Amino acid sequence: MTDGSASSDPAPRPMAGRRRAPRSARTRWLVAGGVAALATVLGLSLALRSGAAPACAAPRALAAPSAAGTVHKGKATFYDSKGAGGNCSYPSAPANRRYVALGPAEYAVGAACGGFLDVTGPRGTVRVLVMDQCPECEPGHLDLSREAFAEIADPVQGVVRISYRAVVDPPLPGPLTFRIKEGASQWWFAVLVGQHGNPLRSVEVRQGSSGAWRGAARQDYNYWLIESGAGPEPYAIRVTDVYGHRVTATGIRMAPGQVQRSTVRMYGGAAPARATTPARSPSARPSRSTSASASLPAASSPPAVLDAAVAPVDPTGAAGCGG
Repeated sequence: MTDGSASSDPAPRPMAGRRRAPRSARTRWLVAGGVAALATVLGLSLALRSGAAPACAAPRALAAPSAAGTVHKGKATFYDSKGAGGNCSYPSAPANRRYVALGPAEYAVGAACGGFLDVTGPRGTVRVLVMDQCPECEPGHLDLSREAFAEIADPVQGVVRISYRAVVDPPLPGPLTFRIKEGASQWWFAVLVGQHGNPLRSVEVRQGSSGAWRGAARQDYNYWLIESGAGPEPYAIRVTDVYGHRVTATGIRMAPGQVQRSTVRMYGGAAPARATTPARSPSARPSRSTSASASLPAASSPPAVLDAAVAPVDPTGAAGCGG
């Protein structure tokens, strides 16, 4: 949408990105007996599940991260996303095709998206990206990609006992990326953050390089939403993960459907600054407005280089109240 009427036109709730066949319709051998209920592998708090705090909430501590090295036990099966990015709305599956779908309790309404797990089975250990939700999976049941399962067990087994744990500060593939959702405008803002390594705690947005930060609300499909919009571009976007890493990227444009690569990594230092042309990527979700996303003209001039500043996290401060 490109006019003020967008603010009164609430976005329809997107449908699930991947319709999974009921487990009874898929080839599975289930071991006898149930798996004991487990604590969620990422130890995410209720505050994390609900997304960012209001822009000027009372000061409170960051959500406590899960203890590094905590091992959980369960079982694993496998499936094929057929190249799609799953319920976390990624444009595609990771190039190495090592990913996992979690049950609703561990998926935590999208809070687990983008994190990594080390999963150990009879043959060894594989690292997988949390990319999807498995609606029928109970806590402790991981649905791995076919390729990931083959690294830890013989696929003929169908289901195997495993142990797994969250990975803290995994190596990053590159700087943070940002994808503005189709149908977004200055009156309705939604952004997908990529390549952050650890699960995210909050995403905040402001216009330009000054003004108040506005907290975005995490959606179960992994976009961060400001229903009333964030105003005209460009934007600064401040990202905080569950382990306290916080960085700010500036110069983000209103370019729906394009992946914009920043020059800052979530941790480990900033990448060398360089201009990049945002690449148009397929939508993992129905757009808010079909007419608004049906055609996106190519940029008439090269995009501004996205610069970034690393800001230390004040563990006693509230997200959204900083300058």
